[in-house]
Amino acid sequence: MLTLSSRRVVTPEGVIEATLRIDRDKIAAIEPYTAEAGQDLGDAALLPGLVDPHVHLNEPGRTDWEGFETGTAAAAAGGVTPLVDMPLNSSPVTTTAEALKTKREAAAGKLSVDVAFHAGLVPGNAGELPALLDAGAVGVKAFLCHSGIDEFPAATENDLRAAMRLLADRNVPLLAHAELTHSVPPMENPRRYADYLASRPPEFERNAIAMLISLCRETGCRTHVVHLADAGSLPMLREARTEGLPLTVETCPHYLTFAADEIADGATPFKCAPPLRDAANRDGLWAGLADGVIAFLATDHSPCPPELKRLDSGRFDEAWGGISSLELTLPAVWTEASQRGHTLAQVVDWLSHRPAKLVGVDAGIAVGRPANLVVFRPDEPFKVRGEALQQRHKLTPYDGRELRGRVVKTYLRGQPAARGRGVTV
Repeated sequence: MLTLSSRRVVTPEGVIEATLRIDRDKIAAIEPYTAEAGQDLGDAALLPGLVDPHVHLNEPGRTDWEGFETGTAAAAAGGVTPLVDMPLNSSPVTTTAEALKTKREAAAGKLSVDVAFHAGLVPGNAGELPALLDAGAVGVKAFLCHSGIDEFPAATENDLRAAMRLLADRNVPLLAHAELTHSVPPMENPRRYADYLASRPPEFERNAIAMLISLCRETGCRTHVVHLADAGSLPMLREARTEGLPLTVETCPHYLTFAADEIADGATPFKCAPPLRDAANRDGLWAGLADGVIAFLATDHSPCPPELKRLDSGRFDEAWGGISSLELTLPAVWTEASQRGHTLAQVVDWLSHRPAKLVGVDAGIAVGRPANLVVFRPDEPFKVRGEALQQRHKLTPYDGRELRGRVVKTYLRGQPAARGRGVTV
């Protein structure tokens, strides 16, 4: 039996001093804190494993971009115990039950944490969704604009409507990349971040979200807006939540950390879609998170080989859009949150308890729950060194940034997270 004691155990009810006794793979007891019992962590915090429902592992087919082995090693190093793999940018994309089977086979023996899977919605595959859900997909992802790869085209309003009726009957969420694009003037200077930002204006998000709200109202489908970047969309989202629609929203650590006016020309590691906006918008997202309109945080870890970031030319129009940060989620969020007066319990709510509800996994420190635990030193500062990260490619916009809070150890079902201990779910 593993016994862990800490003066800062973060439970769903708040932070307590406690001793946890783990029998096999579950939390068997939560007792008053006793320093002499088992391993005493002292003031190091004991958190539930983080839950990340938005990760691109890219295997099979684009394993040179990331892969199950390196991606889940990075997750374990960052305190993530279950994650959900997106249906792209693997090849084949996860739009058929056969493709999902191929993914599960590719993951065998490589996982340091547990991995679940989202299915993909593309034009013409609505008939595949029942088999994908029967095979265990926990959500269905759609793009409302070009995804970046031709194998995963944008779903139309009619595609969405048909799928959402089915998903409503199955009580499975639709997850949507919410940008409805239209033609805009070409970038005058493709190295200038301001020109890239102007190429994806906030109205792209607002128009897409308005359509999703309407479809959510029509179908009753659980609808989830991924990686919200536009704080100006919050009023309509707030109104939809007040109406009682089954609508949830996530944003990402990078939208809460970086701001457009800090991004140098040619700094393509910062490119993502929707784009990083200005500091006032960042403040607005923090406000939306604090008041609950934004339900939780997810990384949208979307790596690629460094050459696809076009570091040589610095051209935003040609660079792959994606932020690599899976290992850094907890310290990045805690660094900003603590400076804004938020508590560690709130951060755990945003990174564990709430995302777990979206995808139906167990999370939280409670008797009978899986012993997925993270030892975290919230007061320990460090400087990010890209070359020390577990992800396949070390390029990240966090490189060189000072963060606060270090993950010391991650337990998966009562054992230290390690290659081969994770399972597909």
